[in-house]
Amino acid sequence: MEDTLLSTSGLEPLLRAINEGVYIVDAHRQIQYWNSAAEAITGYSAESVVERHCYDNILRHVSEDGTQLCIVGCPLRATLGDGQPRDLVAYLHHKDGKRLPVHIRSILAKDERGEPRVIEVFEEISDRGELLRELEVLRREVFTDPLTGIGNRRYFELTGDARLAAFRDQKIPFGLLMFDIDEFKRVNDTYGHVTGDMAIRMIAGTAARAVRALDTVARFGGDEFVVLVPNCTPAYLAGVGACVRALVASSWLDVEGDAQLKITISAGGTMAIPGDSLASMIERADKGLYVSKSSGRDRLTLES
Repeated sequence: MEDTLLSTSGLEPLLRAINEGVYIVDAHRQIQYWNSAAEAITGYSAESVVERHCYDNILRHVSEDGTQLCIVGCPLRATLGDGQPRDLVAYLHHKDGKRLPVHIRSILAKDERGEPRVIEVFEEISDRGELLRELEVLRREVFTDPLTGIGNRRYFELTGDARLAAFRDQKIPFGLLMFDIDEFKRVNDTYGHVTGDMAIRMIAGTAARAVRALDTVARFGGDEFVVLVPNCTPAYLAGVGACVRALVASSWLDVEGDAQLKITISAGGTMAIPGDSLASMIERADKGLYVSKSSGRDRLTLES
């Protein structure tokens, strides 16, 4: 898509006339322009925000699950990075303290000198039913694994980044579990991929119901799953892993000939430590998973 050539002065009459809030940031995400509709929707005057940065968290955008988008998952930063427009629903923080649901669009442009700019256009969603429908569509299309109905890898990565930010900034501990189905290839080879899919759905449903509402269960890929466990100790993390493992081991699938297919999982886990990235945590959890596999399967190994 071609970049739009932007001259704020030339667009000024239009930007002042429209009902949508508009603000423009430069390549450093410093706010260059804030229209009158943005003032009306947010309560913040142009004078109070222009020349500040969007990552100063002025509007404190959050997603439905509470992720702070101005810090983790900023659509302006993403659009600056790849040039692609973004379209999402979020809640902004009004100056008087209330939360407002808004529909946000970010678009890459260039100024008269050819420097990159991002235009964010936003409007308040006054119809709660419309908001819920938009959120549901976004959740299904973007964050849900279609086979299991739980979070997908993208949802795990977004949530994991938010947990890491909370760990760094607020010292809130959290742990990561990673597990997969023991001898899954044998299940597929013996009973077929339809049964393999049934096994994956069974594991997902069991794990999702074995954890707290604030924990995150997601399908990492294939027969691999991950669980993010915030506000926990190593002992509690081990308890969550043991619970999921035991519940799976006590379940089965009915297959042809009235046979029962028993399935077990092996798991690895780790707590977040200073300097961690999501990749380093996954690497340690995967190492624990390998130890569990090589030690006989159907067990959990925590790595520090």
